[in-house]
Amino acid sequence: MSGADGIFKIPELRKRILYTLFAIAIYRIGVHIPTPGVNSDALMAFFAKQQGTIFGWFNLFSGGALERFSVLALGIMPYISASIILQLLTVVSPQLSELQKEGESGQKKINQYTRYATVFLCLVQGYGIAMGLEQMSNPAAVLNPGWGFRLLTMGTLLCGTMFLMWIGEQITEFGIGNGASLVIFSGIASRIIPGFGNAWSLFKTGELSFLKLILLGAIIFGIFFFIIFMERGQRRIPIQYAKRVVGRKMYGGQSTHLPLKINISGVIPPIFASSLIMLPATITMMFHSPIIQQLNESLRQGVLHDVLFVALTVFFCFFYTAVTFKTDDVAENLRKHGAFIPGIRPGEKTVDFVDFVITRITVLGAAYLSLICIVPSILGNQMKIPFYIGGTSVLILVGVAMDTLSQIESHLLSRHYDTFMGNMRMRDRKGA
Repeated sequence: MSGADGIFKIPELRKRILYTLFAIAIYRIGVHIPTPGVNSDALMAFFAKQQGTIFGWFNLFSGGALERFSVLALGIMPYISASIILQLLTVVSPQLSELQKEGESGQKKINQYTRYATVFLCLVQGYGIAMGLEQMSNPAAVLNPGWGFRLLTMGTLLCGTMFLMWIGEQITEFGIGNGASLVIFSGIASRIIPGFGNAWSLFKTGELSFLKLILLGAIIFGIFFFIIFMERGQRRIPIQYAKRVVGRKMYGGQSTHLPLKINISGVIPPIFASSLIMLPATITMMFHSPIIQQLNESLRQGVLHDVLFVALTVFFCFFYTAVTFKTDDVAENLRKHGAFIPGIRPGEKTVDFVDFVITRITVLGAAYLSLICIVPSILGNQMKIPFYIGGTSVLILVGVAMDTLSQIESHLLSRHYDTFMGNMRMRDRKGA
């Protein structure tokens, strides 16, 4: 049975895939439903100039919903941001840390707090966007500015994000993979075809040479291949289980390994780095300050932007890895299960060794993330090669695609295992 045949011959898997596609289709339809009280033409012209601000960044991750100012303009990013914030707070908050250790009941409470934080972020971001749009002129983006428009915008964007959050949860439960990730994936993927169309238009008008067009395709292919190679890369620490004698039988003694991904922190570091760099540009839109304006111009592109972005990415790689990967817990779990690293004593020596390995692979992971995210910027600024999606977006596309394929593969393997076991039971009954 081939992969494609297996997918469509398994009723449950086929149902999950069709449900996922249906939910994503609803999301893409919602992108085109506008929020009342805005001038759509003015917004399209406005967002064409916002590639270096948080507005332009959100517009990419919302799949173009923000430039249309649709009811789904904020996308699912407030929920993602709230989840990351709550995850980081579990380190500094004893209450949240205890909830995390309570298992399913504690996770339900953390999810509830995440929803509350999502509501707060949506209201703040909705108010900030409404204020920014009201300040636009020539032509005006808001038809009737004032508190009526602000409250309407805040409520509409809040409802849109909560609806998307619900869609993501439904995909997670009844569809394939992580629903929130697939929503972001579909939003970014929707910009790929228009991006290639724009590049082809530049080629036909002579603004983009044939050599640069071929080079663009080769670079994109190389970036995708490199990301897949690095995301699948692991540092495997050998693990040995101690032998135990129970009665007349001996247990244990097996050898295995502890797999450590090269990129433990995922796409969180470049997202945080991009947010901090883009912040002055967004503040400039709301508060006209010459100092902030000058800082914004310096950070839009160029050497300062690239150096600062790499520095922030490296910092967040180490910070997020230290927050999410607990070497003390790894050493304790190994001790409880009677396992050890050959040549390393259990306890503090194991913690030190794992810390050393994590530090080395985090250096490699930070260099990899920085390279992937900065290459499109350098090529776009220096060689004038158009990249319509950044390195962070490519990371998300490849990562989510690989996770989704893994989910489908696990369903196929589970189906084959159940079929095999069922056939074995039938043969046993016949033999009996």
